Amino acid sequence: MSGLGAKNPAVQHLRRLSRRRSARTDSGCFVIDGPVLVAEALDAGLRLESVYVELGDDGRVGTAVHEVADRAERRGATRHDLFAGVLAGAVDTVTPHGIAAIASLPPARLDLAPLVGGSAAPATAGGAGPVLVLAGLSDPGNAGTLLRSAEAAGARAVVATAGTVDLFAPKVVRASAGSLFRVPVVVDADIDDLLLALAGAGATTIGTAADAPAPYDETDLTGPVALVLGNEAHGLDPALARQLDTTVAIPMEGQVESLNVAMAGTLLLFEAARQRRVG
Repeated sequence: MSGLGAKNPAVQHLRRLSRRRSARTDSGCFVIDGPVLVAEALDAGLRLESVYVELGDDGRVGTAVHEVADRAERRGATRHDLFAGVLAGAVDTVTPHGIAAIASLPPARLDLAPLVGGSAAPATAGGAGPVLVLAGLSDPGNAGTLLRSAEAAGARAVVATAGTVDLFAPKVVRASAGSLFRVPVVVDADIDDLLLALAGAGATTIGTAADAPAPYDETDLTGPVALVLGNEAHGLDPALARQLDTTVAIPMEGQVESLNVAMAGTLLLFEAARQRRVG
């Protein structure tokens, strides 16, 4: 039985990419863990540079892992077989599912005009969906959930400003359940450049605030809009909020002061989708 150990350079490379944002940025790659997500990445047309397969004690791998690894190899990925137990030390999953892959990061972009109002609009009744802007989110689970909601609600793109959690961190990748592979994303956007790009693309920027004059479901979200969400603990930065075109409120009862940012963003995204359907 032939396999690679934890000190092999290829395994060390996988480990660095799993743990360090700077390694992902410098190499232009990120990690995808598990047969389901690796298969979804292949379905979405991502370029996989390499695939890591953990061998069992008997030198075999499960059927699902074998099939996905075979697909990746046929698409040009380099295969690395690992000794049993090595994968757990190289990825950040407590119990890995036998396979991980390294994929190329999509090219960086900040030309939002085609995303806001161009011909690439999804075939959604009522027109194109909004751009979702994540301005200072820090929790990978929230970011991944919002990526998933963005795809489900027909968002045009997700933009993460500088200081937001890395959308290609392993926990975000897993929480997105494959949506990261299918929704156009922009990362590390400078907020001033972003606002200029959105204005140039004709988008209305909308944030959330408890004291906003209008509720979200009474605000027109059918045109070119960008929904801007702030940090989990502090919400929108006041300076940023003042630069937005408007803010909306989410009416609540009881003694709850605010919603989880992923829940709030999901409400806005699906309200925009509802308005497009009935508009």
